Amino acid sequence: MVLAQQLGRWISRAPEVEEDIALGNIALDHLGVARALYTLAGAVEGQGRDEDDLAMLRDVSEYRNLLLLEQPNGDFADTIVRQFLFDCYQLLLWEDLAASGGTELSGIASRALKEAEYHLRHSSGWVIRLGDGTDESSQRAQRALNTLWQFTDEMFEGESAGYRPFWEATVMSVLAEATLEVPGDTHQQTGGRQGLHGGHLAPLLAEMQWMQRTYPGLTW
Repeated sequence: MVLAQQLGRWISRAPEVEEDIALGNIALDHLGVARALYTLAGAVEGQGRDEDDLAMLRDVSEYRNLLLLEQPNGDFADTIVRQFLFDCYQLLLWEDLAASGGTELSGIASRALKEAEYHLRHSSGWVIRLGDGTDESSQRAQRALNTLWQFTDEMFEGESAGYRPFWEATVMSVLAEATLEVPGDTHQQTGGRQGLHGGHLAPLLAEMQWMQRTYPGLTW
């Protein structure tokens, strides 16, 4: 949901028409998966909350998204590098969940997996294009990578720890082709999955939730 909101901000602002459409479609993909997951979460919770309640009526501290996803869009390189780092992780997650079989969650993951494969092709292609492009595009891509790398360890906490070697293999391969340098050891930021967020998420949620909170009980 958070990433869908972020990408939606690029509508009419992307560097070319085709990319405007691509980012909008990727945002819709993430939104569709979020709706399915929220509906399932509401049913499992059993407290009568639906997808709108979970998306629009939770406060910042109740969100459990990765810190990486709430980082500002910045310029196009910032958005693409953020997307690439996450796509490499999410593809592994959906593959794992889809293989679990026989559950509603595995069904959602199977459908999301097809979209995730396209998302990674799109973002990795752009990382290579920017990194191995002009001096300016390379500098911007490297700067984005240096800034966002500090949010990558959080993806591999808990049960996701086993994804790291596969994630690193994909990331390193693409960065090598893009002629971008892997950032050195940096202090890693964490806490998003515990509801500890920086200053970027609150304004994003305020923008996203204002109508539902202004008109409680609104129906379409």
